Amino acid sequence: MNLEEKLKRLRMEREARSRGPASSVENTWSRLQREAGLSTKEKLEQLIRLTGGTAGPRPKKSVPREPEPRPPLQVFENAYPPDARYGKLRISDALAVGGEVLRYLSRDEAFRDLDLSTTVFLDLETTGLAGGTGTLPFLVGLGYFRERAFIVAQYFLGDPGEEERMLEELSRLFADRRFKSVLTYNGKAFDLPLLETRFILQRKSFSLAGLPHLDFLFAARTLWKHKHESCRLFHLAQQVIEAPRDEDIPGAEIPYRYFDYLRTGDFERIEPILYHNQEDILSLLGLVISGARLFSEEDLDGETGPDPLDLVGIGKVFARAGEAARSTRLFERALVGRLPSDVAVSVVRRLTSQLKKEADWERAVALWRDGSAADHVFCYRELAIYYEHKARNLAEAKRITEEGLALAMERSSAERVDFEKRLARLNAKLQKSGPVKKKIRSHRGSGEAS
Repeated sequence: MNLEEKLKRLRMEREARSRGPASSVENTWSRLQREAGLSTKEKLEQLIRLTGGTAGPRPKKSVPREPEPRPPLQVFENAYPPDARYGKLRISDALAVGGEVLRYLSRDEAFRDLDLSTTVFLDLETTGLAGGTGTLPFLVGLGYFRERAFIVAQYFLGDPGEEERMLEELSRLFADRRFKSVLTYNGKAFDLPLLETRFILQRKSFSLAGLPHLDFLFAARTLWKHKHESCRLFHLAQQVIEAPRDEDIPGAEIPYRYFDYLRTGDFERIEPILYHNQEDILSLLGLVISGARLFSEEDLDGETGPDPLDLVGIGKVFARAGEAARSTRLFERALVGRLPSDVAVSVVRRLTSQLKKEADWERAVALWRDGSAADHVFCYRELAIYYEHKARNLAEAKRITEEGLALAMERSSAERVDFEKRLARLNAKLQKSGPVKKKIRSHRGSGEAS
C-alpha cells in the first residue's frame, strides 16, 4: 500500500469514528462500493475493520463468552400445517385463492390458470437497499406449499465467501419444486432483480426469471391505501389480518446487525432478523388471502356487505383492469355508505370520469350536485364546465362559478385563480350574447352586406 492509499484509509477511519453508528457504516459502505478491484467479501471485511464496533446498538455488558461455532451456510425450515392460524386467517385459506382473482391482483393474464399451491413467496434481507452488484443478499427467505403445509425456508449466509454454495442450494430447490409463479412485496423493483444479479455473477441460470410475478405491493396500495395510513407490510399485517406481530426490528438496522455478526460471530445479532423475515413471509401470505376474499364478497348487499372503503378498493382494481361496468357499480355502492371526505371526492372523480366517457350526463350531474352540497370544490368546477359547454346555459354556469369561487377563497390559491379566470370568461360571453342588432342582408353574387 503506497502513501496515498494509506492516507486515504486513515481519512476514512477518522471520518467513520466521527459519525454515529448508522451514519458511519452506511457512508463507509457506500465509499467501499465505489472502489474497483475488490470482491464483495473483501469490501465487507474492510467495512468491519474500518467501522470497528459501530454496527448498531449493543446488548448490555455481560460476562465475555466464546461464540458458538456455526457453519458458513445454514438453512432454517418451519412447517405450518393447514389448520395453523396467522392472525384471523387459516394458512390453508391460501389454497382456495384462484387464478381469476390473482389475474386481477397482478394485472397479468398468465395467472388465470395458476393458484398459490405452486407459488414461491420471496423475501430477501441484504447488506443495503441500493441494489446492484455491491449489495449482498445474506438471507433468502422462501415460502411455499408442500403437501398442504406452508413451508418457510430461510437460507442464511454466515460467510460471504460461501455465496456460490447458497445459490447452488437454491437452484436445487427451485428445480425440485418447479414453481410456476413468484409472489413478493416490492420484489419487482428489488428482491427478484437482486437475486437474479447474484446468479448471473456466479454464472448460474436463474429459473425464477420469466415466471409470472405478483408484486403485491401494487395491489395492496390499490386495495387499501385510501383506508390505512401506511401500506408497509408490517402495518397492513396488523390492521388487515390482525397479525400478532410487534415492530420486531427496524429494517435499517438489519445490515448493521449482519456486519456485527461477521465481526463477532454472535448469532444473537441474527436471530431477530430471522424472525422478522419469517413474519414478513407469513404476513404477505395473509394479505394475499385477505385481498382475495374481498372479491368473493363483492356481490353481498346490505349490512352484511363489505366496508364501503373495501368496495372502493375492489372498484379501483376492476377500473385498472378496464372493467368499467363493474367498477362503476362498486363505486356507486361505496358512495351510499359513509366515506371520508377525501375518499368520496376521489370516488366521484373516478366515477364521473367514466360517466363522461359514456356521455351519461344525467348521472354525472347528479353526483356533482351531491358533491357540491358537501362543499367539494371539484364538483363546482365540473358543474360549471358542464353548464358552459354541454348545457349551453351560461347564466347557470356563472352562478355555479361564483359559488365555487366563494368556496375556493377559503382554500387553495390555484382553485381560486381557476374560478376567477372562468368567471371572467363567462362574463365576457354573456356580454356578447346580449341584444343583437338586426342585419340587413343583400345578395350580390356570393357576397353579403349588413
